[in-house]
Amino acid sequence: VDQGVGQQKLPDSDVAGRATVFIFPDLNTGNNTYKAVQRSADAIAMGPVLQGLRKPVNDLSRGCSVADIVNTVAITAIQAQAQRSNP
Repeated sequence: VDQGVGQQKLPDSDVAGRATVFIFPDLNTGNNTYKAVQRSADAIAMGPVLQGLRKPVNDLSRGCSVADIVNTVAITAIQAQAQRSNP
């Protein structure tokens, strides 16, 4: 996230400090962090996107917007099509 810290911890890394994906230990932690960043940065956020399940399933919070619903439906549809193409 912070390139200066990343370079300090892993000076020879090509990706240190340039994260675009965050992995959390559970859905609750992921949702809390995701919403905090989305609201504080006034950003468009996609996700959380759940992986490793037999069928495409994604989560929406009670406080989601119409745009959040549309984005999540689009992601889930893409996951379903990809799964159909590669069973």
